[in-house]
Amino acid sequence: MKHPLTVFTLGAALLLSLPARAADIDWKKVDAALGKTAAVSGEVHRYGLPRSDLHVTLDGIAIKPALALGGWVAFAPMHGQAMVMGDLVLLETEITPVMTKLLDSGLEITAIHNHILRASPATFYMHVAGHGDPEKMAAAIRAALSVGSKTPFDPPAATAGAAPTIDLDTAKLDEIMRAKGTATGGVYQFGIPRREPAKEGGMQVTTALGGANAINFQPTGGGKAAITGDFLVTGNEVNPLIRALRSGDIDVTAIHSHMLGEEPRMFFIHFWANDDALKLARNVRAALDKTDVAQH
Repeated sequence: MKHPLTVFTLGAALLLSLPARAADIDWKKVDAALGKTAAVSGEVHRYGLPRSDLHVTLDGIAIKPALALGGWVAFAPMHGQAMVMGDLVLLETEITPVMTKLLDSGLEITAIHNHILRASPATFYMHVAGHGDPEKMAAAIRAALSVGSKTPFDPPAATAGAAPTIDLDTAKLDEIMRAKGTATGGVYQFGIPRREPAKEGGMQVTTALGGANAINFQPTGGGKAAITGDFLVTGNEVNPLIRALRSGDIDVTAIHSHMLGEEPRMFFIHFWANDDALKLARNVRAALDKTDVAQH
């Protein structure tokens, strides 16, 4: 039996909705409500919420926000209103106050989990969802994070000089991964979509909505990199993928869901390693080839 949009409750729609068409959404008001400027991909408006205030280390490596602390929320027009999906980065003590505030606003929580292990301080990832008026939902998310966490909303202070360099052979990484990476905040990132994206409430969960394999490389010196991210797989792909990762000496750190009503059912697999970057890329690509990824 199919349950369209099961992730969003009637209560959330009643609390947050306004009778408007998608074409009538004033995205500048959504920007103002969240206190951020969106990156626009098609109809999806995505807002970065990196935890640049945290100083997290793992195995002696200072984790850059773009490697594993990059919270976000994304809005897509849906049924005359908007759908929101997101991933909020929180400390353990921030989980309950943020959750309570979000629930009180009519939004839903769809997952809470770790990404990495042994990090200090430990960080957790809360997935949120909702359907309704995007300006109201944006305001609710900002209020929850402002009251319950120290997530920064002010733009980062301007720094003189060039952006951090990526001390890796990025051309070779692109060749091995069979995809074009992007340098962001000192991290080299790949977003590799599946051949057929999952659907939530009849809408495709695109890359901008978190529907792609995310593979991040942070240089650690001497051609080495710390890698983490998540693979997006169906149930029958879980064990072939994690066997391939372990064969490549890559730690599997979490297996979980992000959504509640997607079709087909999807699982997200997180990982960690710090080793020769090209070796890791080859092993990651071998693992990806166990799944139904789009071919570049």
